[in-house]
Amino acid sequence: MDITINSTAQKLFRAFMQFHKMGWHEGSIAGCKPSEIRVLFCIKKGLKLDTPEMKVSEISKQLHVTSPTITQLLKGLEADGLIERRIDPTDRRAVGITLTKKGERVTQQAAEAFSASLNGLIEYLGEEESDQLAELLSKVFHYYNEKAASGNHSYWSGDKEI
Repeated sequence: MDITINSTAQKLFRAFMQFHKMGWHEGSIAGCKPSEIRVLFCIKKGLKLDTPEMKVSEISKQLHVTSPTITQLLKGLEADGLIERRIDPTDRRAVGITLTKKGERVTQQAAEAFSASLNGLIEYLGEEESDQLAELLSKVFHYYNEKAASGNHSYWSGDKEI
């Protein structure tokens, strides 16, 4: 069965593959992987909400990943001295997570690097195209999110070559 893919679909596919091949999302900041940086940002954001510490379940819920996944990430962050765990004296099963001074510095460094990267992109594209890109990427997310929610994953099935 021969499938004809229109030129726009081929162009989109090549564009997505360029990002994948480039590994643009796999860099590290201060030795932290992107997944660890997301956890640090989540903790920092949670601590701004007038809570002295966050629970593993709260981090898990906000990042939409399982608690065991967060626990593994937290072990590495704790070993690197970026977070502290505190057992709740009233409920010994509950563990509170907070950033250390080093964790605060790394989170700030990551925020600055992220901001510089996005500002560089805006400077390169211009304000108008950057705004268009943001809107288009949001639409792409909603499209694939709706497909996933509907259970329709047929667009990935089979061995069709593009």
